[in-house]
Amino acid sequence: MIERGNAIPSVGIKLVTASGTTETTSLEAFGTGVVVLFSVPGAFTPTCHVNHLPGFLANAGKLKAAGVDKIVCASVNDQHVMKAWAEASEALDSIDFLADGNAELAEALGLARDFAPYGMGTRYARAALILRDGVVSDIFVEDGPGVNASGAPAILMALEAANA
Repeated sequence: MIERGNAIPSVGIKLVTASGTTETTSLEAFGTGVVVLFSVPGAFTPTCHVNHLPGFLANAGKLKAAGVDKIVCASVNDQHVMKAWAEASEALDSIDFLADGNAELAEALGLARDFAPYGMGTRYARAALILRDGVVSDIFVEDGPGVNASGAPAILMALEAANA
């Protein structure tokens, strides 16, 4: 699994933003500035849709005030599903969405998990990373169900501690 001090791997991704969908690499998309990248098992899934994404959306202004240049939500869904989720959540003005349909970045980060028993195949672990110029400064991976360590309040606390 990726650790503090590791550079983000360069893997092909589709990035869904307010401007549209672009094919790029994770390094190009997250290699400069301060980026909060949070990963969810699936778009529209109950915890992801009701707890994880809304927390980042509600705290987007605070995260930006704490020095975050970009907030990105990653999932192993295709770009069409990610765009529909972003639009349904009214999040496109605040959060970019990473479509990692083949779980290539999830695998490269060591955050891929087997959700086959739930009929979902390979998915991301619920996690959040703080990247500074493409290098992981902090990583938070949930060790159980729910949103605690990887939620927006925990990320804000980490950013405030780093900026103190």
